[in-house]
Order: sequence, then structure tokens, then C-alpha cells
Amino acid sequence: MKEITMYIKPEKLEVVKNILHEQGCGGMSVMSIMGCGIQLGETNPVNFKGLRTNINLIPKIKIEVVVRDEIVDNILLEIREKVATGTVGDGKVIIKNVEDVMRIRTGERGTDAI
Repeated sequence: MKEITMYIKPEKLEVVKNILHEQGCGGMSVMSIMGCGIQLGETNPVNFKGLRTNINLIPKIKIEVVVRDEIVDNILLEIREKVATGTVGDGKVIIKNVEDVMRIRTGERGTDAI
């Protein structure tokens, strides 16, 4: 099993949700976050607790899923084809090994739990 963490542009959320559904992903966690990468974000001066500062962060969506090993490559190919615009800020995908998973309600473990 693998945990896939994706950082994407907010306007690509529906595309990614459809990809995951089509690939048989059983569930996902979606978070609205702020961040910046090599594009360095936007620099808008703001007042924060009385101090004038620049916040170099742009809105992103973080998606976390745990999937079977055999569908990881298909997900990555679809993400590359349908999410990439070719410009800085398209996002990142991080893949990690998952040792085990347990569904709390039933006690199922491993791939049966995802």
C-alpha cells in the first residue's frame, strides 16, 4: 500500500477527485492550505499584529489517499496528463510506503481496510 499526498491548485480539485474515483480509490482527505514553492508565492503587504509584512503564500489544496500498490502508476499518469499546465505552481505528489491500515469500525486490516 502507498500513501499519496498531493499539493495542487484549487481549480484542479474536481479533476483529481474524478481521477481517484475512476482508479478505485476508496476515500480521501482534502485540506485547504497556503504555501509556496519555487514560484515564491504572491507578495502582498499586510498588517499582522501591528507589523507590516509580506505573506508569500498562495492557496493550495492538499489531498491524502492510501491506495493499493497496483494503481499508483495509473494515478500518477492521469495526474500528469490532466492536472499539469506546464507552468510553475502545478504542484507536487509525494508517495510513501504504508505498513498497515486498520478500519476502526470492523477491525479489517491491510488492503481490505482501504
